[in-house]
Amino acid sequence: MKVQIDNKVERRFRELAMRKFGFGKGSLSEAAQEALLRWISEAEGKVMEFKGDPVEAIDGLLADVNMDSVKLQHEAKKFWGSRSIEGCI
Repeated sequence: MKVQIDNKVERRFRELAMRKFGFGKGSLSEAAQEALLRWISEAEGKVMEFKGDPVEAIDGLLADVNMDSVKLQHEAKKFWGSRSIEGCI
């Protein structure tokens, strides 16, 4: 699994994971698994439901974007492509 998170969040996570699970191999994995299990437990306990028309919601979010859908799609590909490369370096 690969995820992109803010550098400050990652630093705090690493520090706390090592305090709790030690500085040995696997401490980050243990902390990540614990965090994910807590999130899953919380998310499953709550019914998440979107009320309203999702198309209208998306239309509202994109109201200030001044380009057609094809250009927007190409820009999104460039953006996400550049982010995945940055995360690997």
